[in-house]
Amino acid sequence: MIEIAGGVELPARRESVRLQTTDGLTLVGELALPLEREPVATLVCLHPLPTHGGFMDSHVIRKAAARLPALADLAVLRFNFRGVSSPHGTSQGEFGHGIEERYDLAAAMEFVAQRALPDPWLLGWSFGTEVALKWGLSHPIVGAILLSPPLHRATADELAAWAGSGKRLVAVIPELDDYLRPAEARERFAAVPEAEVVAVEGGRHLWVGEKQTRRVLTEIVERLNPEALPLPTEWNGPLS
Repeated sequence: MIEIAGGVELPARRESVRLQTTDGLTLVGELALPLEREPVATLVCLHPLPTHGGFMDSHVIRKAAARLPALADLAVLRFNFRGVSSPHGTSQGEFGHGIEERYDLAAAMEFVAQRALPDPWLLGWSFGTEVALKWGLSHPIVGAILLSPPLHRATADELAAWAGSGKRLVAVIPELDDYLRPAEARERFAAVPEAEVVAVEGGRHLWVGEKQTRRVLTEIVERLNPEALPLPTEWNGPLS
């Protein structure tokens, strides 16, 4: 019996993948699937700002891929945006300021369609939320979960376009965020009456610490596979 914390990686079918964009780039990524069952839903992860160290191994995204296939029967697709490097390799291209990354998201969603992965949700974190808000509506997703959305690049019109779209929108807002705190978030997201704004007491933009990681993963699973809750904190079995 071991504690599920830190860098613990639970069993899953893990595959290095290459995503091809329509503007001619190859992006590196990984697909993680439940080891012995088919996934019940799919998480497409959009990482934080590349110019400030964001990549597909940013800790919340890495831990989602490490834990949620085993704990919640989720497929987790994560990848490096254009021009971003990680231990998995380097995606071609250069930083696109949230504009050119629309092609990266489209490549990921094409991969999801090709693999017939079920019920896709976007998981954006910081910069990744901007990509999700700006370009997510054009794809067949169930919804988007936004971790620490700064609302710097997504315009008011782009946010308001989610109203009445039929796609779910969940904004998980740290109480002590550096850019957007719960009170302002409620005002900004009022443009989408059906949006959920979840305020996390004591939370910070980077979600540092196991308590905050578990809270974020619980919010994800509550939307994608609530029957898997509560998430266990210990694992009794072999590791990957």
